[in-house]
Amino acid sequence: MALSCPQRIELALFAAAFLCGAVAAAALTRTQASFSGSCPLYGVAARNGSSLTLSHPSAPSLCYFVAGVSGLLALYCLLLLLFWVYSSCIEDCHRGPIGLRIALAISATATFLVLVAACILRFGTSSLCNSIVSLKIVASCPEAQTTSWTPPATAVHFYSNLYNAEASSWVSLVVWCVILVLQVVQWKLEAAPFRPLEKGDPEWSSETDALFGPHPSHF
Repeated sequence: MALSCPQRIELALFAAAFLCGAVAAAALTRTQASFSGSCPLYGVAARNGSSLTLSHPSAPSLCYFVAGVSGLLALYCLLLLLFWVYSSCIEDCHRGPIGLRIALAISATATFLVLVAACILRFGTSSLCNSIVSLKIVASCPEAQTTSWTPPATAVHFYSNLYNAEASSWVSLVVWCVILVLQVVQWKLEAAPFRPLEKGDPEWSSETDALFGPHPSHF
């Protein structure tokens, strides 16, 4: 059974959400790995001679939360894509009212979690960059990627990775909002009550005219 137009749009949005979530999770994981497992979000940098060091990192669980949210939602989108492709090829792909309500609840939760993750990335990166710039070693956070850090090989492309993670999270938030709106519209359309035709309706007149002929005019 072929997918309806709203379902096709929804699947395309889920594919975009999968890509955004995967990019955000991978970028943040690389950033945390470049700091030897420490979480740089909301971290405090310090001067170590002519180099920089992350003296007060945040709890690793903060980065685990953001990366976990992005990764799990990306996995959910991937599984949902595979399920709908399988259903459209093998089985009936119609989604009932209960399934739509469950999808609405999941999408609303996902939208909230992505918003929280994006805000953590935004303000956490800003806090780290303000700490780095205040040391007067570099003039900007992107420039700090090219300076030396202690221990060596630390903070490799950290700002680029954090920027990619944040940008992907904001795009993912927009995609999830569109998914949520689309599902609400589908739910409203399916929940619209059926009203039978009445004598005053134009459709009623056309049906009766076709069956019994037009009504005689009264002068």
